[in-house]
Amino acid sequence: MTTQRSAAEVAPHAGLAHLWSGPLRVPRTGLPRRMLVIETVLVLLLSLGASAIYSVLDIMRRLSSPVALGQQTSNLNTSHAEQPWLDLIYEIVQIGLGLVPVLLVCYLLARELPSAVRYLGIDRARPLPDLLLGMILAACIGLPGLALYVGARDAGLNTTVVAADLGSHWWVVPILVLSAVQNAALEETVMVGYLFTRWSQAGWRLWVIVVVSAVIRGSYHLYQGFGGFAGNIVMGLILGSVYLRTRRVLPLIITHSILDTVAFVGYALLHSHVSWL
Repeated sequence: MTTQRSAAEVAPHAGLAHLWSGPLRVPRTGLPRRMLVIETVLVLLLSLGASAIYSVLDIMRRLSSPVALGQQTSNLNTSHAEQPWLDLIYEIVQIGLGLVPVLLVCYLLARELPSAVRYLGIDRARPLPDLLLGMILAACIGLPGLALYVGARDAGLNTTVVAADLGSHWWVVPILVLSAVQNAALEETVMVGYLFTRWSQAGWRLWVIVVVSAVIRGSYHLYQGFGGFAGNIVMGLILGSVYLRTRRVLPLIITHSILDTVAFVGYALLHSHVSWL
């Protein structure tokens, strides 16, 4: 496969239409297109794709319930054991296993690259620009996202999301932060860095890659309701476009980590003091 000009090389004034039209520079591979697509399907079924399937089933179950969707709750970061020490072990193991798909896709890409981490842009080459971009994106996505959640919930299109329900143990805040980072690393590495690479190698149009990745991202949030579905599609489109411009996954991980940390820790600290939570 010939090396193509990176989307990051598009002129700064280029719009979304130009950015999404590619081409995207990806590593050469000897794998046929069919094998590339099968590989991505298997990776997804072992990770976020499986979550999407369960979320679709979950929203079907919720819609068939006599209780209105807006009166239901979605629980994140829940306890797994009555004993605090055992619950902590459960959380640590869950976070660790949640990172296995990240290691898997890095391993798969490393067969064709001298450094998959450097290729994906999750190294420390640009720490300050990555941090600043991540913080700016978090602010731009987080506030409208919160408004969308509240509006969708009040309209009966979304459940009430209980973002943290681990009690008041000393380890709750550190675990919630680690959980946020794990979610961010998993979603951005797989859904953007890996899938954008493999589907480009398979010859998919760039706009199709961006849209399909965003829709899958929205699908595994359907358990929250239609507000979570729509909001995460928009988030996927934004972060996918940023990746095409920067070719770095780390700013996306920082963005996602900030958003989830604020949601998880903020809920744990404020839910008993803020009525609309």
